[in-house]
Amino acid sequence: MQATWIWYPGDFEVWLGNKFNNRRTERGSFFPPFWKQDSHWPTVVFTKTVALKQSEHLVIHAEGQFNVSIDGQLQRFHNMSVPAGEHTISIKVWNQGTPPTIFIDGPTVKTDSSWQVTYEDKIWIDENGVAHGSGIYVPAGCWNFNSADMLPSLFHIPSTEMRPVGYEGCDEKGQMLGGRLYDFGREVFGCLKIKGLEGGTADIYYGESREEALDTEHCETLDSVSSYDTRYRIEPHNYRLDSKAFRYVFIRIFFETWYDDVAVDAEMAPFDTGHSGSFRSNDEELNDIWKVSARTLELTTQEFFMDGIKRDRWVWSGDAIQSYLMNYYLHFDTECVKRTIRQLRGKDPVTTHINTIMDYTFYWFKSIMDYYQYTGDEAFVREMWPKMVTLMDFVLSRTNADGMAEGQPDDWIFVDWTDFPMHKRGTLCFEQILFLKALETLAFFADLLSIDSSQFNSHATILREKIHKNFWSDKHHAFLHALEDGVLNMQITKFPNMFAILYGLATEEEKRMILGNVLENPAVEPITTPYMRFYELETLCMMQKQEQVLREIKSYWGGMLREGATTFWEKYNPEEKGTEHLAMYGRPYGKSLCHAWGASPLYLLGRYFLGVRPTKPGYEEFEVRPVLGGLQWMEGDVPTPRGMIHVSMNNEEVTVGCDFSGGTLVVADKEYPIVANRKNTIKL
Repeated sequence: MQATWIWYPGDFEVWLGNKFNNRRTERGSFFPPFWKQDSHWPTVVFTKTVALKQSEHLVIHAEGQFNVSIDGQLQRFHNMSVPAGEHTISIKVWNQGTPPTIFIDGPTVKTDSSWQVTYEDKIWIDENGVAHGSGIYVPAGCWNFNSADMLPSLFHIPSTEMRPVGYEGCDEKGQMLGGRLYDFGREVFGCLKIKGLEGGTADIYYGESREEALDTEHCETLDSVSSYDTRYRIEPHNYRLDSKAFRYVFIRIFFETWYDDVAVDAEMAPFDTGHSGSFRSNDEELNDIWKVSARTLELTTQEFFMDGIKRDRWVWSGDAIQSYLMNYYLHFDTECVKRTIRQLRGKDPVTTHINTIMDYTFYWFKSIMDYYQYTGDEAFVREMWPKMVTLMDFVLSRTNADGMAEGQPDDWIFVDWTDFPMHKRGTLCFEQILFLKALETLAFFADLLSIDSSQFNSHATILREKIHKNFWSDKHHAFLHALEDGVLNMQITKFPNMFAILYGLATEEEKRMILGNVLENPAVEPITTPYMRFYELETLCMMQKQEQVLREIKSYWGGMLREGATTFWEKYNPEEKGTEHLAMYGRPYGKSLCHAWGASPLYLLGRYFLGVRPTKPGYEEFEVRPVLGGLQWMEGDVPTPRGMIHVSMNNEEVTVGCDFSGGTLVVADKEYPIVANRKNTIKL
């Protein structure tokens, strides 16, 4: 058993999330998120009953002021001996600034998730995560802070110094005067360092594009540092600024100011490269798309899965659920998934939707189902169950008279950024389908945890019938958009129709109708964000349209590469030209050029071309159903909790290799068992 720092479950993620979400700036101004932010519990009691064969000396480390009791007796010293026999150790910690945490690494007494915790709510939690009182709770929270000097409050993403690939002298209008424009060669995220600054002030303008860095009037991210300013000074004449996202940096100096050099401490979360996904094919453009997708996801995987590294830098549930799925095919970083899910949920009581967005609440439920399917981690499901229940109670309390989810005045109904008019008021079919999936998720987990699921099953059955009755049109062979004041809005969009396929609402006949009448119908307004293209292309893959999807990937993501992208964007409209690609939200540089939801080829190629997916939680059983989709050959690796799965395929044969059992290779609707520790080759 290894000792680790422990805390009240979820508190570290809540505290770290507050630090994370409040780093955003716009033109040098602090820009906090606009949703409710919770705080950690300032006082936490940690307790465990131990049975010692002999006395044991304990050294207790804590973040915060604390006291110690043995069998209810307050101890005078924090370094103490516990006598042989059965004893209950209780440690009460107070810390207003950071989460109360403790670390003990004795011969047998060690802090880990088996300790009980309370924030003085008078509910005690046993080692199985069950509360002595009411509800189902979780054991002490922990991660991988496994030594006394690894304080959780000091956690940070490691960085590597990176130098620009070149620079040019120019002013903000592009004239070769007044400053220097540095090019780091590709998108980076980190802290700019100015070395040897003396004599005065330097203004710094960051840009994901050259145009943005040079436009000092509209550039969205900027800094100003003075040689007399001690805030950023790391040593005499050397300065390290707060983290930013950029490829280009324009530095303008004044009067007698000068500096020697610039660099960036580029931040990148550590990954196990020996347990990372890969993809190669005969199509070099597609290979480049996969590589740029991987870099996009890696940059947006920091303390949490965030949306974009330049602009929001926030944790959004809709962005995160896609990042989780891409991550399962790239690095399989389950700790970041759990941190992000916990951070998004926060604490009870629930007073608003996650990120204030109704659809994002529904995605949060689905994200836990995805996590369980890929990892088989039932302990995490048990931890999150009470918060799933209270969040669903909040959702049900706000349904309309017909039992369907409808936006309230304080809700944001997002769906997607669209280039066409789309009403988001009333009862949207799209939202009901997500609501249905959330209810079915709770019913599934209730059964898994041996809890009565009848409430969720009943509501889901009724809602499924209402969706078909109210929104399916036999005339249009599609699900219609919304009910507004009791009147059916006849608009047809792709959103509810593709989710009806993805989430199992549509019948087989309805799927075929939707494919022809909506998804492949040029009269239906196109989707122009990578966010919803993720789901659109996944739907087409489910309908065995990989050749069409490959063309779309090469056209859409390849189009961004041809525009010079080094990471993938928040939105891409091929009809736009030049600097139009940089604008969004009515601002010339409002678009994020490194956005997590732009990396979806990672998931699409791993899940629907290499064809790897778990069929039982945690890959206890799995399927490999590869599809070339017009490629001549492809090969790749998919990480799983049990090891790597390698797939290679050409027009003549397919080979699968892995070192664990339980797999089935499906080729031309024929099934072949995958034998561990050997090449499983099938001729086509």
